[in-house]
Amino acid sequence: MKHTYNVSGMTCNGCKTSVEEALSSIERVNEVSVNLGAQTATITMSSHIEIHDFQNRLSDKFQISELKETPNFDTVSLGNQTQKSDLKQLFPLFLIFAYILMASLLLNSKPWNTSGFMLDFMGLFYVVFSFFKLLDLKGFPESFKMYDPLAKALPVYGWVYPFIEVTLGFMFLMRFQINVALIVALIILGITTVGVTKALFSKTTIQCACLGTALKLPMTKATFIENSIMIVMAVFMLVKNLSL
Repeated sequence: MKHTYNVSGMTCNGCKTSVEEALSSIERVNEVSVNLGAQTATITMSSHIEIHDFQNRLSDKFQISELKETPNFDTVSLGNQTQKSDLKQLFPLFLIFAYILMASLLLNSKPWNTSGFMLDFMGLFYVVFSFFKLLDLKGFPESFKMYDPLAKALPVYGWVYPFIEVTLGFMFLMRFQINVALIVALIILGITTVGVTKALFSKTTIQCACLGTALKLPMTKATFIENSIMIVMAVFMLVKNLSL
C-alpha cells in the first residue's frame, strides 16, 4: 500500500535525505519518496504503519501528519497539479513584489522620476526581503547555501547576507553612495543568479531562500526573473550615473 504524508520542517536537500533515511529504516517500509517543494513524503509499505511510528523515527525538527492516499493520476494530471501547487506557493512572492512596485510608483509619480523609481524599488526590495530572512537567521544560511555558490564555499557569507541586503536597502532609499551600492548589488545578484540558473537546469528540488524560511517557496523561474529584473535596474542606474 502507498500513502502520502505531510512533512513539515524540511528546508534543504539535507533535510530531505534525513527524512528519507529515517523513514526507510522502519520495518515494513518498502520505498520512500520525499518531495521537498510540496513538503510531502510518499511511503510504500507492506502493511499499515501508525503515524506515531513514523514520527518516532524523525528528529524533533520534522513533523509528519496524515495527508491522503496517493491516487493513480496520469502524467498530465500530475503535471497540471504540480504547476498549480507551485503557483499557489509563489503567491506571497508575487504579492510582496506587487506592493513594492506600487509603493515605488506612488513615491515617484508626481512628477515622474525614473531614477527615483528604480532606486526606491531596489531599496524597498532589499529592506523587505532582508526582513523575512532575519526572521529565521539560523535557518536561512542552510537554505541559501543549497544554491548560492559563495554561501556554499564560505558559510559565514550566508549569515551576513541578510545584513548586506538591509544595508543596501537603506543606501538606496537614502541615496547614499549609490554607485558603491549598485556595484555590490550587481556582485551578489550575479553570484546568486549563477546558482539559481544551475539549480533550474539540474531540475533539483530546492526551497528558495529569497523570503527566508518563514515562507516555503520552491525554486522556480520566478526567482531567476526576480534577480534578472534587479540586475537590469542596477546596470541601467550604474551606466547612467557613470555617464554623468
